[in-house]
Order: sequence, then C-alpha cells, then structure tokens
Amino acid sequence: MDTRSSLLAAVAQLGDGPLTEAGLVQHIAPLFSKVLDRDRREIYLANHSLGRPLDALADDVAEGLNAWYEEVDAAWGPWWEAMQAWRTGTASLLNAARPDCIIPKTSAGQGLRAVLNSYAAVPMVLTTDAEFDSIDHILKQYVAKGRANVEWVAARSDGLIHADDLIDRLTGKDLLVVSHVFFASGQILEALPAVIAAAHALGVRVLLDVYHSYGVLPLDLAALGVDYAIAGSYKYLRGGPGVCWLYVAPQLLEPQHTTLDTGWFAKRDPFTYQRPVPPQFASGGDAWLESTFNPMGFYQARSGLALLGALGVERLRMYSLLQKQQLAESLADLGVASFGASMHYGAFITIPHAAPMVLAEQLKQAGINGDARAAGLRLCPDLLNTEAQLQQAANVIAQAMRATVNG
Repeated sequence: MDTRSSLLAAVAQLGDGPLTEAGLVQHIAPLFSKVLDRDRREIYLANHSLGRPLDALADDVAEGLNAWYEEVDAAWGPWWEAMQAWRTGTASLLNAARPDCIIPKTSAGQGLRAVLNSYAAVPMVLTTDAEFDSIDHILKQYVAKGRANVEWVAARSDGLIHADDLIDRLTGKDLLVVSHVFFASGQILEALPAVIAAAHALGVRVLLDVYHSYGVLPLDLAALGVDYAIAGSYKYLRGGPGVCWLYVAPQLLEPQHTTLDTGWFAKRDPFTYQRPVPPQFASGGDAWLESTFNPMGFYQARSGLALLGALGVERLRMYSLLQKQQLAESLADLGVASFGASMHYGAFITIPHAAPMVLAEQLKQAGINGDARAAGLRLCPDLLNTEAQLQQAANVIAQAMRATVNG
C-alpha cells in the first residue's frame, strides 16, 4: 500500500471515538518504530520543537530520489506532482479556498519577507514582542534598512498579549503580523476574529503565524479571513525542516499583487524561456513561486500530513489536552508549578524557572528531552508518549528542581 493507504488502514483500527493510549500503542506506535527506539534512552517531550517522523518518511524520500536516479531530468514530472499533492493536502487541512493559495517556502520567515516585499511603499507594520525570533529578527532588519516601519506591542504584566492592545494601535498601519499561538508561552490569541475584523475595518492586512497552531488547533483560514498565514512541517506535522508555506488569500492572488521575492517558476509559461519586459507572471498562487525548489521536501512531509489528516486535528487536540493535564497534575503533586495545561494554550506546558536553559540541559542528561524559552521550561507530550512516561518525567523533573534549590 502507498503511504496514505497504509496510514488510513492503521487509523481505521482506532474507530471513531476519542483517542486512547491502548489504541495508539497498538495501532499507531508501530508506524514510528525507527524513532521509538530512542525511548530506551530518553523521554521525548520536545514534540513542539522537532516532531518525530514516521517510518514511512524514509520510503517516501526514497521514492523522490529514485525518480531522479531512474528518470534524471524527467523526474521533474513526479516531483511537480508531489508538490501539487502537498499543496492540496495542506490546503485541505487549513480549509484554504484552493491549493494554489499555498505557496511553498523553505521557512516561515521566507513567507514573511515575500509579503513585506509585495508592498510598493515602505509598509507600516504592527506586531508584538512575543513573535518567534526569526520573525522578530527579520522585522528589525527591515527597520534597520529602511524597508519597514514597525511598532511592537508588549505583553502586559500578566505575561499575555491582549487583543485590545493590538486593536488600539491598528490605525495608520498597513500590515499586522501576529501569532495565533505564541511560541514562548503557548498562549492562544483567542480574540483573533475580533482583531482581524478591526484590522480589516481600517484597511489593514493580517499575516498570521500559525506555526504553533497548525496541527494543534482546528484551523479554518477562509473563515478567519486572514490575508496571509505562515507555518511549516517542522513541528506538529512531523515533516522536518525546509517544508514551509505562505498562505495568500484568494482575493490577493491578482496579477497586480506580486512580490520582489520571485524567480523563474513564477513566470508565465516558464519553460518557453521568454523574457518579456515588464515580467509576466503565472496565474494565481503560482505567481508567488520562486526559483528552483528542493522537491524532496514534499516527499519528506507526505507521511505526517497524511497521518494528521487521517486522525483529525480535533481528536488530536482532545488527546493533547488530556496529556497536558495529566503531566501538569503529576508535577503539581510533586510540588512543581506549571502553566499551559488548559484549553487556552497550545500543545505544551511551561514550568517557570530562573534558568530554564540550564534546567533543560540537566534534564536532557537525565533522559528527559524538553527545551527552554524565556517563559521557562517547555514540555510537550504527544500521541506517542504514554502515561507512564509522563509520570516518570514528572518524577525526574521534580527531583532535578529540588536538587537545584538545595544545591
């Protein structure tokens, strides 16, 4: 069977009800045998960072490579089909109006740059100080080079970004760049529809970073009405690095709306090698393509995309909430405070700590793999983690934190 058929067969064995540990261990864990060999050495709770790959990923990438070996330059036929299948699957998960709304990018930051470079004049941008480092860094460089004017909204004393603070500062802006789930704290921007409506009422476009909600929360980009969105497969889609996308709303896929971030794949009829002046662009979202891309990424991302589509984001979200609550309660029973277990946060919980990176390294040496950001130690269970693992992780974390205090 092909990747999707084999995954569908495994998922079908789970039935239609809520996910259970017993069902996942029996039917889904065998699809991850290669990476689960590591469970003898560590408990992996960095699923919010680099998602664990399915066994099928290796076969999928081999398929793309074999096309190269066997067909040489004719491999561009199946490679192009793989890209279009990936765009179709991604658009389906996001309820994008059509597949060409999904523009392949190697990073979410590349998508941001393409949007910034679509403005004829220097754009006035509103954002927050809670955006991921790459997004923050790009915006600051655009300011330094005089290519954007940016205003940053800070979190309040409660550590949260408040929608009212964004809405109050939209006047005079061209673009709002904001996360759906903030990477450091896991906070969901729950008043997002109101923010988008307020922005559009003032003629402000919205670029939504959904990297920490894609695969975690049900997403309907058409219903939200965002103008742009960025994310990728590195985390919850289990597709690894280099397989990202920019979403452009259908109303912005017009011939006059193009970007400086372009290349020959964005040309009308690129294989005729015509060079009209001014340049002529492909129709729809293909006008936002760039130069020759790495086709292996679309094979790399195939299995994770198929699994997510088969399981359903809603079921995964409910199981994630149960796991987060279990881990948070186990930690609390051992005297360790955390936040992020509720439905108001994404897929990970956070343990506040004065030196979270030091703690993360200590835990890694003890066999617990999480990571750290300014808000604290981040821990993200996923469908491969068992209840016993979460309890063991809580025990090790509590012991490490007691040792730090006593030391």
